[in-house]
Amino acid sequence: MEDIHLSHNIVIPSSALQFRFSRSSGKGGQNVNKVSTKVELCLNIGSIRCPNAVQKRIETYFRSRMRGNNNICVVSQESRSQWQNKQRSIEKLVRLIERASRVEKKRIPTGKTSGANERRLTRKKERSETKRSRMKRIAREE
Repeated sequence: MEDIHLSHNIVIPSSALQFRFSRSSGKGGQNVNKVSTKVELCLNIGSIRCPNAVQKRIETYFRSRMRGNNNICVVSQESRSQWQNKQRSIEKLVRLIERASRVEKKRIPTGKTSGANERRLTRKKERSETKRSRMKRIAREE
């Protein structure tokens, strides 16, 4: 297996990928009881070769998913084939790392529209008039 090259100069060495196979649940008939088709792919984040800024983004993105020693794991058991599940787990890992390496755009909060501000002031004036009309005449004359 070859190293995996992604955008942002990210390289995942094939030697860093650790596969574990076990019996899968779900479809497969009697095959499910004898063949280990479920694939769990684990990768140590520290083994990813990439620029420092990208490495920090990846570490913060995966902070909640990490298992001890900076390992992230991806599981695939959709298919009856171990090979297909292995390919799917690699694809899932690649998608996750691609998403983690992207720089998030800063959200620019929008201001209040002039129409909204105008409606607010109109309602405020109407409410003020309602309250003023409820006051006793004696209080207004003083």
